[in-house]
Amino acid sequence: MLEHMFHLPSTVTLLEKILRPVLVYLCLIGFLRLFGKRELAQLNPFDLVVLLSLSNTVQNAIIGDDNSVSGGVIGAFSLLAINWITSVALYRIPNLDRVLQGNETVLILHGRVDKKAMEREHLTDHDLLEVMHKEGFHSFEAVDLCSLQPNGTFYVEGKKPSAMEESAREMREGIEALRQEIAALRAQLGQSS
Repeated sequence: MLEHMFHLPSTVTLLEKILRPVLVYLCLIGFLRLFGKRELAQLNPFDLVVLLSLSNTVQNAIIGDDNSVSGGVIGAFSLLAINWITSVALYRIPNLDRVLQGNETVLILHGRVDKKAMEREHLTDHDLLEVMHKEGFHSFEAVDLCSLQPNGTFYVEGKKPSAMEESAREMREGIEALRQEIAALRAQLGQSS
């Protein structure tokens, strides 16, 4: 029984066992790059179904007709090795990182939504507003910059108040502090009489 679990079939060579996962990995990276960052940005139910189906679809391409434990271990090792090699290459060669992962996409700049960028990334106003709400913003106008990063995450930066707005805020805080002091003094005067 143990012999069947670990015995590699003679129809598949060790080199083929190593090359299959590497080729599938590189193709998947290319396809994810081709289909855009949105696939990484949000996992809606449809995307989840695609990812689960995708893993099942490429399973046979990775391990072939081999169902042995040894074949699975070699396939898993090959996937982990190519992923490690890729991450080292991306770290050491920044230009390769830009080519494979792409650049950020600016979606909102100074409170204005870039509809063309949203269309390129297949994002709706509702999708973007959901991101804004998660970041604590209630409208696009409150955002100075929102970009979709190459890894599928959103970077959101709120508008900084102008000098006049900041001065008005400080004045309101000062008036509120004075109001509270006056209320406290009145309370003290009321208690002493």
